[in-house]
Amino acid sequence: QVQLVESGGGVVQPGDSLRLACAASGRSFSDYGMGWFRQAPGKDREFVAGINSNGIFTYYRHSVEGRFTISRDNAKNTLYLQMNSLKSEDTAVYYCAQSKNEWYARSDFGSWGQGIQVIVSS
Repeated sequence: QVQLVESGGGVVQPGDSLRLACAASGRSFSDYGMGWFRQAPGKDREFVAGINSNGIFTYYRHSVEGRFTISRDNAKNTLYLQMNSLKSEDTAVYYCAQSKNEWYARSDFGSWGQGIQVIVSS
């Protein structure tokens, strides 16, 4: 069983940056793919970014490509999401998730953090 705890959310203005972090414990972090999801009010949860177990391969949804960067530090059991040039449509609760294997297919995510709020507003 893995525990995932997100941090780094908050309220920012359009164009600002935020870095989310996800601390993992209870399971070998470096063996599993990781990802970030988000859910805005009234909308379905969407897959934002994924990274494989060794950090070499990544995926981004089109709307965040070029603005967001997913990374991981396997020595610190921590996943990151650097979010630059934030837009109002990035407002959502962001969730850290762990895959059941070393990759990041959406259907393979089985463990979730509690979520953290990101609000982008002027």
